[in-house]
Amino acid sequence: MSASESCYHCGQPVPGGVGFSVNIARQSRAMCCLGCQAVAQAIVDNGLSEYYNNRTALPGQGHEVLPDELKKLALYDHPDIQRSFVIDSGEHLREAVLILEGITCAACVWLNERHLKQLPGVKSVQVNYANHRARVAWDSREITLSRILQEIQLLGYNAHPYSALQADALRKSRRKKDLQRIAIAGIGSAQAMMLSVGLYAGNWDGMDPNTVMLLRWFGLLLTLPVVTFSAMPFYRAAWSGIKSGHLNMDAPVALAIITAFIGSVWVTLFGGAHVYYDSIGMFTLFLLGTRLLEAGARGKSVESAENLLKLQPTMAIRLRAGQQEYVPVLDLVCGDCILVKPGETVAADGLVAEGVSTVDEALLTGESRPVVKQPGQSVIAGSVNLESPLILTVTGVGENTVLAGIVRLVDKAQAEKPRIAALADRAASLFTVALLIFTAFVGLVWLFVDRSQVLDIVLAVLVVTCPCALSLAIPAALAAAGSHLIKCGILVTRGHALETLARVNHVVFDKTGTLTQGKPVVVDVIALADVPAAQCDVLAASLEQASEHPLAAAFKGRVSAPDLLAVQMARNHPGQGVSGEAGGQCYTLGNQAFSSASHGVAVEDYATRYPSATLVWLCDAMRPLAVFVLEDPLRGDAVQAVATLKARGIDVSILSGDNETTVRHVGNALGVSNLHWQQKPQDKLAALQAIQRAGAIVAMVGDGINDAPVLAGAQVSFAMGAGTAVANQSSDIVLLSNRLGDVAQALETGRATLSVMRQNLFWAAAYNLIALPFAALGYVSPWLAALGMSISSMVVVLNALRLR
Repeated sequence: MSASESCYHCGQPVPGGVGFSVNIARQSRAMCCLGCQAVAQAIVDNGLSEYYNNRTALPGQGHEVLPDELKKLALYDHPDIQRSFVIDSGEHLREAVLILEGITCAACVWLNERHLKQLPGVKSVQVNYANHRARVAWDSREITLSRILQEIQLLGYNAHPYSALQADALRKSRRKKDLQRIAIAGIGSAQAMMLSVGLYAGNWDGMDPNTVMLLRWFGLLLTLPVVTFSAMPFYRAAWSGIKSGHLNMDAPVALAIITAFIGSVWVTLFGGAHVYYDSIGMFTLFLLGTRLLEAGARGKSVESAENLLKLQPTMAIRLRAGQQEYVPVLDLVCGDCILVKPGETVAADGLVAEGVSTVDEALLTGESRPVVKQPGQSVIAGSVNLESPLILTVTGVGENTVLAGIVRLVDKAQAEKPRIAALADRAASLFTVALLIFTAFVGLVWLFVDRSQVLDIVLAVLVVTCPCALSLAIPAALAAAGSHLIKCGILVTRGHALETLARVNHVVFDKTGTLTQGKPVVVDVIALADVPAAQCDVLAASLEQASEHPLAAAFKGRVSAPDLLAVQMARNHPGQGVSGEAGGQCYTLGNQAFSSASHGVAVEDYATRYPSATLVWLCDAMRPLAVFVLEDPLRGDAVQAVATLKARGIDVSILSGDNETTVRHVGNALGVSNLHWQQKPQDKLAALQAIQRAGAIVAMVGDGINDAPVLAGAQVSFAMGAGTAVANQSSDIVLLSNRLGDVAQALETGRATLSVMRQNLFWAAAYNLIALPFAALGYVSPWLAALGMSISSMVVVLNALRLR
C-alpha cells in the first residue's frame, strides 16, 4: 500500500509500511490503523456494509477502540453508577438516554439503530439526529449496558450517559460551529460586496480590464471559505436527501451555490460579463442566520426543561444517627433522610418527615405563589425551601426524579412529528422536484432567447424560490409554542398535541381528582351490622393498602400502619372498588353496584343527607357492614375553568365512577348538564367514543389509573400533574401546575399555533408564486433573489416567535 492511499473508513492518509485492510463489498479496503480496521470489520461482520454507500461525511478515526477504553465501560454496569441515569421500566427492563458523539449524517443514525437492534436483549433504540441523543431499552438478563456502549464504540462513535450539563456543552459546541460558519460567511460576503460595488461602478464608468481581473480574483479568494466551510451543512443535507431518494430544500440551495461558484470561477479564468461572489456570500449568510434563529426557537423547549435539572444541587446534607454529613446527591438512596435548610434548593424528590415550610415550585409549575409543605406531603427536586428547615425522606434521585421524567417527555415529544409537519415536509420535497424541473425548463428557454442571461436567470430562479420558508413554517411555530407552554407549567408530551388542540370542540372531565381536589375525607361512618365502626375502619384501610385511587388515601389516613391487617388475594377493580381476604373472610369495598351484599339497601336517606358525598360500601360475603360517607370539595378554579370553556363555545361533559347524586351535585355546581355516572373504565371509553362518533373532537382531562384507557382514546388528553404515573404516561399533555384553567390556555395556544402555521404556509406559498414569474422573466438579479429568499424565511421565523 502506498503512502498516498486514504483510509477507507476515516479518510486519513494510510502511513507507509502498514498493512491494515478490511474486505468490504468484495474489495480489499486500506485502513490507516488498527482502530479503523476493528471498526470497519465490526460493521462488515454485522451485515451493515450499506453504511459506506449511504454516508455523507467521514467519521472520526477508530483509535478510541483500545482495550483499556473498553474495559472502563464495565463501570457503567455498577448499580450505584446506573442509579444516576438508568430507569427501571419493568422487573428486568432498563432504559437510558445516551449522548452519541461523532454522528455526522443520517447514515450514522441508521447504522447505530440497525446495529443495536440486532443485539439480543436490546428492546428498542431511537436515535434523534437533531440532539444526538439515543434512547435505548434493554433486558438486563440478556445484555449489559457496557456491552451496548462497547458495540457503539466498535462502530466508531463515543457514547456516554446523558446529562443536562453534557447536553448543554454539546449544544454550545454546535452553536459555536454555527456561529463560526456565519462569521466566515459574513466577512466573505461583506468584502465580496465591496468588490462588487467597484465592479458595478466600473461597468458604468469604465474600468481597466486588469483591475477588473484583479477584483474578480480577490472575490474568488474571499468566497472560497464561504463555499468550502460555511455552506458545508447544505451540501451534506442535500447529498443525504439525494441518496435517500427524498429531495429536501437543501438540494436547490446547494445547486445554486455550486452553480454560481463554478460559473463565477469560469468567468474569472476565461472572461465573461458577471461574477456572483457577492450573491453567494449573501445567500449563504442569510440562510445560515435564519436557520440559527429557527434552531434557537426549536431548542428552547428542551432547554427550558434542562435548565431545571441544572438547578439541582450536587451535594446534600444526609442525616444518620442524628449526625449531619455532606454527601454527593448521587450517593443518596431511597429512604435516606436529608436536611433542607431555608433558602436551599431541594436535591432529591422526597416526602416531608419533619417540619413545616413553604417552597417555591415556580420553575416547574409556573405557579408564582409559594406552596405550603407539611409532614406527609411530597417535595420535588429543584424546588426552593423558603422559610423553615425541612427533613425529607428521599423517594427519588437522579433519573428517577420528577424533573428528569419531564425532560424525557419533552425529548420524546420533540422526536415525534405532527401530521401537518409531515405534510409540509412532503410538500416541500415535491416543490423542490417541481422547482428543479421548472428551472431546467427556464434555462432551456433562455438558451434560445438570450444565451448570455441563462446563468443569471437560472440562479435567480433557484435562489428566489428556495422552499426554506415552507420547510421552516411548521417547526418554528411548534417550537415556539412548546417553549411558551412549558414556562406556564403545561408540558406537551406528544408531537401531534398542539395541532389537535386547535380543533377541540368538546372537553370531557373526570370528576374525582380532576374537578375536585382529589383528597376526599370520610365525614361519616354508618354501621349497618354488629361490627364496630372502628373495626370497619381497619378493614377498609387494610383493603385499600395497595390502591392508588384518590379515595384510598382517605381510608389509609384513619388507621395507623401497625394496626393494618394482612390481606390475601387483594384485587383492584377499576371503576368499582377493591376486594380481598382478611382473617379468613372475604370483603369488598366499593360502590353499591360492586358490593353485591349491599344490593337492595335503600340509599335515598343518605343521598338526601349528603347530596355531594360519595358512598362507599364495606361488605363481607353475606351482608353490608358499613357505609362510608366521603366528601371531596371542588377545586378552587373549577367553576371558572368550566365557565371559560363554555364561553368559548366548547361543550363540556363529566364522566365519573361515582353515583348519580354526587355527579349531579357537581354538575349543577359547575353548570354542566352532560353527565355520566357509575362509569367503569370501559364505560367511560364507550361514552367518549359515542361523543366522537357524533363528530366532536374531544379533549379528555383525568388523573387516575382508571382514566388511562379513556385518556389514550381521546384525540388529545390532559393529565393533572399530581395524578398517577400511568395517567401521565397515557396523556398528550401534563398540567404540572395542577390548574384547570390551563386547559383553556392550552386550547388557546393550540389555536394560535395553528393560525401561525397557516399564516406561515400562506406567506411561503404566496411569496414563491409571486417571485417565481419575475425571476423566470429576468427581472430579479441573483443578489436580489438571495435577499428576498432570506427575508421570506425570516418573516416566517419571527412570526412564529410571537407565540413565545
